[in-house]
Amino acid sequence: MIRVLSTREEYGQTLVRLGELSRDVVVLDADLSGSTCTRAFAKRFPDRFFNMGISEQDLIGTAAGMSLAGKIVFASSFALFLTGRCWEQIRQSVALPGINVNLVGTHGGITVGKDGASHQSLEDIAVMRAIPAMTVIVPCDAVETRKAVEAAAWYDGPVYLRLTREKLPVVYPDEKRFRIGVGSEVRPGHDVTLFGCGLMLHQAEGVSARVIDLATIKPIDEELVSRCAEQTGCAVTAEEHSVIGGLGDAVGEVLLRRCPVPLERIGVRDSFGRSGQPKDLLEYFDLTPEDIAGAARRAIARTGISAG
Repeated sequence: MIRVLSTREEYGQTLVRLGELSRDVVVLDADLSGSTCTRAFAKRFPDRFFNMGISEQDLIGTAAGMSLAGKIVFASSFALFLTGRCWEQIRQSVALPGINVNLVGTHGGITVGKDGASHQSLEDIAVMRAIPAMTVIVPCDAVETRKAVEAAAWYDGPVYLRLTREKLPVVYPDEKRFRIGVGSEVRPGHDVTLFGCGLMLHQAEGVSARVIDLATIKPIDEELVSRCAEQTGCAVTAEEHSVIGGLGDAVGEVLLRRCPVPLERIGVRDSFGRSGQPKDLLEYFDLTPEDIAGAARRAIARTGISAG
């Protein structure tokens, strides 16, 4: 039986475990601890949890100061607010000095659902990728979320983790190893490589092809990307994000330099989101397994080689 778990809840529980390991772990939130699930840490360690209110710029400035004081800092809000309202503070106070602050944005992508375009972050990966020294991670399930949060806690440099609102099927066993900057092959295949992250990795699972989990979008696993593309001769990327500046562009930049092959990108096409049920929105924005399969056929056709 397939387990379906919340990445947000796993994040909250992992924070508690980290807090038990080290008294230096502190957690900050922007008045959304119920939604980001940092309330679990707040309940267990009230003296190390700080609700900064609806003031994301102050959230980042305080997080930076605590990191400089030697704390292991996690700062959370909705992905849109965390990366949008305080981009300058992230750039100037966290990334420029290379401070170890972990930024965790929940409710990424269009599957935020009925909250609509004002809350659906489709640009966050792009704006975080553009900041020098920023690491960007988009886990695909609860296990990978746990491992990524643990890795980020001890990582040297700023990290942005993007989580979903929706629960996701569990792909990996509990003993899965996770290393920042290293992708994973989820399924072998020969005709086309499908590179996915987050929720869209599950959409790619419905297609018969090689499936690669690129949870770390920056720094991307260049060796794995180029090797898979060379072996299959074409590639498809799938992301719950704009096609501009996200996973598709990250993979495309690698292929352009190292292994130019046909590439098709599945993502939101230069558009804001809209209100609706998550399943309906995935269909509306052409983010279904059928859309990925169509992109795979187009990529294969561009090679001039028949699938088989």
